[in-house]
Amino acid sequence: MGLGWLGLGITLALLAAAAWLWARGQRAKSGLPAGEIIYSDTGTWFQQKEPLFSAELRLVGRPDYLVREPDGEIVPVEIKSGRAPAEPHEGHILQLAAYCLLVEENFGARPAYGILQYRDRAFAVEYTVELEEDLLDLLADMREDMFEEELDRDHNDWRRCAHCSLRDYCYQRLA
Repeated sequence: MGLGWLGLGITLALLAAAAWLWARGQRAKSGLPAGEIIYSDTGTWFQQKEPLFSAELRLVGRPDYLVREPDGEIVPVEIKSGRAPAEPHEGHILQLAAYCLLVEENFGARPAYGILQYRDRAFAVEYTVELEEDLLDLLADMREDMFEEELDRDHNDWRRCAHCSLRDYCYQRLA
């Protein structure tokens, strides 16, 4: 009888160890840094109801994850479903910069970097003063464009047009 309980105990311990190793591997694959997940917009951990908001900049955003690292720093993580390009796309970098800015305003601490996680590769993007200035310039340009009656398409990528939700209404579409 004693060996039966011992065998069961060993089996359960091995299963627990295997589950822990599997979870650790899944976390490593996710591209999330070590730390506590404090915000998630993916629905895989817990649903965050409120987006991050900057009243001064009239900017709202929902990063996929915010991770509080062991040293207390908060790192925004943006997940992209496609394969990684050689270098992150400029639009993705600026989106991540917007999340860094929102973290600073909402949590009172400036992130040193954010992470862009593509399907097969992650990029740590440093949140520099220059990147913040590029973001602020872009936001100012966008606000000016809000009052234009017509805006020209800003790209020559037919694939972008083919997947655009406004394609049916666009007189400048490529696809």
